[in-house]
Amino acid sequence: MKKKSLLTLGLLLALSVILVLGACGNGSGSSSSSSSSSSSSSSSSSSSSSKALSGKLTLGGSTALQPLAAQAAKEFMANNPNVQIDVQGGGSGTGLSQVQAGNFDIGDSDIFAENGKNIDAKALTDYKVAVVAMTAAVNPKAGVTNLSKADLQKVFTGQVTNWSQVGGKNVKITLVNRSASSGTRKTFDQFALDGKTPANGITQDSSNTVKKIVAQTPGAIGYLALSYFTPGDKSVVALSIDGVQATEANVASGKFPVWAYEHMYTKGKPSALAKAFLDYMMSSTVQTKDLSAQGYIAVDKLTVQRDATGKITAK
Repeated sequence: MKKKSLLTLGLLLALSVILVLGACGNGSGSSSSSSSSSSSSSSSSSSSSSKALSGKLTLGGSTALQPLAAQAAKEFMANNPNVQIDVQGGGSGTGLSQVQAGNFDIGDSDIFAENGKNIDAKALTDYKVAVVAMTAAVNPKAGVTNLSKADLQKVFTGQVTNWSQVGGKNVKITLVNRSASSGTRKTFDQFALDGKTPANGITQDSSNTVKKIVAQTPGAIGYLALSYFTPGDKSVVALSIDGVQATEANVASGKFPVWAYEHMYTKGKPSALAKAFLDYMMSSTVQTKDLSAQGYIAVDKLTVQRDATGKITAK
């Protein structure tokens, strides 16, 4: 009986040893797995870090493109916290000259580089990120919402000086022009005035200031990109031309003539950061949300196309 008890005790001790060793073995596996997971996480973090964008971009030029560029830059920086983007205005001429000089990473312009003063278009790479339509902006007290193209040209060339001469109220006309380097001015002069030179008037460097002056001066008229005519804002009137409103549909079909591509130019090949931002400009977020929200039109919505000479053809 005593011998049998010793045998049983021996079996129990052997079983205990096996269980302890098994437990140790499992603990070692968990540790290895944890180590492997940690290593994988570290590798992933390292990989993610190596792909993270960082640095600074400076872009500027067209004030017509400035609101869209600023919105896109804000979103891009939110997605890439280590990136800083400085968006400046100054007009299309400034955008082209400064990117050519290497002072801007991206130069914004309403006009083709081929039409810029002292610009070597072959040295710049063109990215058409949107289309902008422009029309005359009139003070509400002028009493007009539509003009024939011929009358519009008489207004801007000084042949008529009172709105009553073209169907409006007895209010003096005050012209508000953009500076000579403005892409908005070049586009308006070319496609609304058919190349005629505007008479002297107030000259301003930014679309924001033009809008403010027109809104505060009875009888004033200037011109703005549609992005500056915000819904519910009755401080200025967006003028129809020959009975055609400056709408996305009328621009896309070619019925409304005063529009231009919004170009972003780089000097040669863009840097990796500039390329990433340009790719973001063409992303669905910008092309389907930001453009329509701010009054721009996606390039692929147009059924017509325009070359550097201004010639329009069907796509």
